[in-house]
Amino acid sequence: MNHVLRRSLLVGTRRVGLVAVKLGMMPLWTKAGEKHAVTLLQVQDCHVVSYTPKEKYDGKKPALVVGGKNTSPFNKSESVMEKYRLAGIPPKQKISIFRVSENAIIKPGFQGVMKRWGFKGQPATHGQTKTHRRPGASGPGGDPARVFPGKKMPGKMGNVYRTAFGLKVWRVNTKENILYVHGSVPGHKNCFVKVNDTTLPTHQQDNKNPPFPTYFADGDEELPEDLFDDAVFQFTEPSIVIS
Repeated sequence: MNHVLRRSLLVGTRRVGLVAVKLGMMPLWTKAGEKHAVTLLQVQDCHVVSYTPKEKYDGKKPALVVGGKNTSPFNKSESVMEKYRLAGIPPKQKISIFRVSENAIIKPGFQGVMKRWGFKGQPATHGQTKTHRRPGASGPGGDPARVFPGKKMPGKMGNVYRTAFGLKVWRVNTKENILYVHGSVPGHKNCFVKVNDTTLPTHQQDNKNPPFPTYFADGDEELPEDLFDDAVFQFTEPSIVIS
């Protein structure tokens, strides 16, 4: 990768994102004494699986398929494993599609009402036969004799993206590849999260010149183990200075 030179970030440029694993949450303090909750996102074995030119994707921008967290090849079919062999990488537990700019190139499940909506269910005894997880009556009587729209019923659940925009990265641990992101990121522990550059106009000034298309070390340069935002209080520093 030494032959790839760092390029300038032009207007309309879009970098590829990451597939991370949510580890949990923890507190973080600023130098002003403010406490913030941050979410820990770990990037585990993130690789580009394949590239799709814009002519074969949507005609506007190309796309990169990115995979995260290695998994056993016994969990994948032979046709899927062939794609990983062509890319020269191990099979991934999670893959996601990221739309990128040209210069940046280097099924839902069905659930019942108890799980989907939190229904209590029917009694376990007293004459109940094979109806313990049934929803029960679903509509009025003779008038209007129909089920109202929006009634909580069994159906498809999951496969819905929840997006949090413009979250600040307070800290980056380069040794364990962990991002400390401001606030609560949707999802349970050990779930997969897509991480992208923000597209909010009000946040563009805070991300003027990021490493593009990605970070490359200059010679023998080594990153410190932890990269902190200027406002973050580090516990290795004194909290009170007397002059």
